Formats: sequence, C-alpha cells, structure tokens
Amino acid sequence: MSIQIDWQAFTPISLAGGLIIGAATVLLLLGIGRIAGISGVASSLLKPKKVELWQVLFVAGLVISPLLYQLVAPLPIVDITSSLPLLIGAGLLVGFGTRLGSGCTSGHGICGNARLSPRSMAATVTFMLFGILTVYLGRQLLGLI
Repeated sequence: MSIQIDWQAFTPISLAGGLIIGAATVLLLLGIGRIAGISGVASSLLKPKKVELWQVLFVAGLVISPLLYQLVAPLPIVDITSSLPLLIGAGLLVGFGTRLGSGCTSGHGICGNARLSPRSMAATVTFMLFGILTVYLGRQLLGLI
C-alpha cells in the first residue's frame, strides 16, 4: 500500500481559511470564554434554554460565509455520487459519534488540542484513525467511496 499526497490540493485560500478559523477560535475563547465547537453551538440552539446571541451569529456565519465567498470566487461544482441512504447514514453516525465523544473535530481538534487537553488529544486521534479506516474500507475493500 502506498500513500500519495496531492500537493496541488493545497491552495493559499485554504491557508487563509485555516488562519481565520484559528483567529476566530482564539477571539471567542479570549473574548467571552467560549469554545468554538460547532456541534455544541448548533445543538445549543435546539435545546429549550436561553439562546445567546453569539451562538446565533456563529451558526449564521457558517451558513453565510460560503455565500459571501461565492461573490469573490465561484465555488466549484460538487458532484455527489454516493447514494442518499449512505449520506443519511453517515450523517447520523457522525452525529452519534459527536454526542458519544462529547464534542466534534472543531471543539476537540482545534480548541481542545490548543489547550493541551488530554481528552481532546485522545478524541482527535480517535477521529483521525476512524476517518482513515473508514476511507480505506470504503474505497479499497467495499468500493463505496
């Protein structure tokens, strides 16, 4: 088995996006002491409790930012070839894993690792290993992806 890295997939815009995500994470943590975990923020909007304005703005930013980006540079056409049941199943499994792991890749991977949280480091390693395993099984053994 050989692993090939496509260095052409790296673009300056991806670097800029990573820097913006990092800066926003730091600003949210230092500004109001909150963690920028997308699953936690999004799920808090669905709970019957007091919703804070920053949570609404956070999720609105996730929805609006691709639309604003499209004004500057057209988004690539995405051709989804997987079946709808497979996509729904994958989404449900991701949601289940997020609840089981008490957070998502943004909460653990970006914020938790930056705080040197052992729990977040373990969660991130687990996310990555199972992501790699899933792609390998899906592509090489099952031919699904």
